[in-house]
Amino acid sequence: MTDPDSVEQDAAAANGRVLAVSVGAVRPLAWHGRTVLSGIRKTPVHGPVEVGELGLAGDEQGDTKHHGGPDKAVLLYPGEHYPVWAGEIGDLATPSFGENLTTRGVTEADVVVGSVYAVGSVVLQVTQPRRPCFKQAAFHGIEDMAVRAQRSGRTGFYCRVLRPGHLRAGDRLELLDRPEHGITAAELHRVMNIDRRDLPAARRLLEHSDALPDAWVGVLRKRLDGDLDDQEQRLHG
Repeated sequence: MTDPDSVEQDAAAANGRVLAVSVGAVRPLAWHGRTVLSGIRKTPVHGPVEVGELGLAGDEQGDTKHHGGPDKAVLLYPGEHYPVWAGEIGDLATPSFGENLTTRGVTEADVVVGSVYAVGSVVLQVTQPRRPCFKQAAFHGIEDMAVRAQRSGRTGFYCRVLRPGHLRAGDRLELLDRPEHGITAAELHRVMNIDRRDLPAARRLLEHSDALPDAWVGVLRKRLDGDLDDQEQRLHG
C-alpha cells in the first residue's frame, strides 16, 4: 500500500481537475473510400453524468473489440496537450480526441498504472495508455494523425470503474492510491509503441505483469521470443 503521506503530497502536487465531461454516439467516418464507425466525435455534457462499470451514460463505441469494456471504460485526456496540438495543427475544440474526461494536472508522465482516483462519487483506476488508431486520422482529416499522436506520447489513458456514481466538469481528481512499482502510462506507452525493441525494458515491465493488460503481457512475451508485433493496421487502417 502506498504511504498515506506520499499520496497526500502527490495529490496536492497534481491538483487534478476535470475540465470537461463528454459522451458521443457512434457515427460514420470516411476513410480511404470506405465508411468506418466510431464514437470519437463527442460533445460536452453539462451537469452530473452517471458512470457505470462500462463507462458514461450515453457514450458508445464503434468497435467494441478494440474499444470500451470494463478495462477501458473511461478515457482521460490531459488538457495540457491542447495548446501543444494547436501549435502543430491549429486550435481544436474540446473534446477532440474522443476522451470522456478532459483533465488538468494529471498527464501520462505523472500517472502510474494502477493508480486509483476519486472523481465526484466515482472511483477510477488507471489501466493503460491509449494506443492511437487510424480513426483519429479519419476524424481530424489528417492522414498521419495517429502516427503523430503515438510519436508524441500525447495519447491519454484509460480507466476502469471501481465504484460507479456520478461526476461532472469541475470535479477534482483526488489520488487515493498509487502502486509502488512506479510504471507510468508514458513509460508503458514508450515500450509498447515506440521503443519496441527495448527488450530490457520489456523484461522490467513483465516483472509487474499483474499491473498490465493481459493482451499486452502476451505481446511483450512474444517480443522476448523474437516476434515483433505489427502496428500497420492499427495506425493506418
